[in-house]
Amino acid sequence: MSYILRDMPAQADAALIDKCRRVETATVGHRRHMGFVDRRIQCVLPDRRIAGTAVTLALPGQDSTLLHHIIQFLRPGDVLVIDRLGDDKHACLGGGVAVAIKATGCEGVIVDGPCTDFPEIEQYDLPVWCRGASPITTRLYDIGGSFNVPVSCGGAVVHPGDVVIADFSGVLVMPAGEAEADVDWALEKQAAEPAAHEKIAAGAKLGDRTGASAMVEKKRSGR
Repeated sequence: MSYILRDMPAQADAALIDKCRRVETATVGHRRHMGFVDRRIQCVLPDRRIAGTAVTLALPGQDSTLLHHIIQFLRPGDVLVIDRLGDDKHACLGGGVAVAIKATGCEGVIVDGPCTDFPEIEQYDLPVWCRGASPITTRLYDIGGSFNVPVSCGGAVVHPGDVVIADFSGVLVMPAGEAEADVDWALEKQAAEPAAHEKIAAGAKLGDRTGASAMVEKKRSGR
């Protein structure tokens, strides 16, 4: 296996990313199906929400050589997405890697595999989404890997330059050209939710408001 290193992607529009920071992945999930990574990939730290431009890395199971090398290229506004190529045993990110990534200004990291040193990740305040903890770490074996190529993360295809949104519910990846319409729709829905919740708290029936009760009654009556 050799090394493939491609150019850094253009970063997504700043105004779009600002909108993405205010939207919840679960709200977009009312409208969109594609781009959600496996729900088991969750944030190490509580109450974190990030958005940014995907920078991708395909990293073979036991080897973190390329990860150590490419950290120098990360920029503020980037989200590093790491495809572990099926490995669920070796932690490629711990305290040392976390502090190095944090120093670049990178928004956060999405790892399709485990990490380690959770207290240090919290100490350095690096938002990390992963598949939990592992005590077995990667080494510098010089096997290879690929940087800024299309990858798979939790079943979602991620291209360099995609928009990444990650929060307390999970991780969503969207092509930059598709993201704005879904994000705008979700922000409108979020803005309307407090008033709707107040009505339900005051006694309005959820099934009446959503139309679910009408559907049930129509089917029961055979109409």
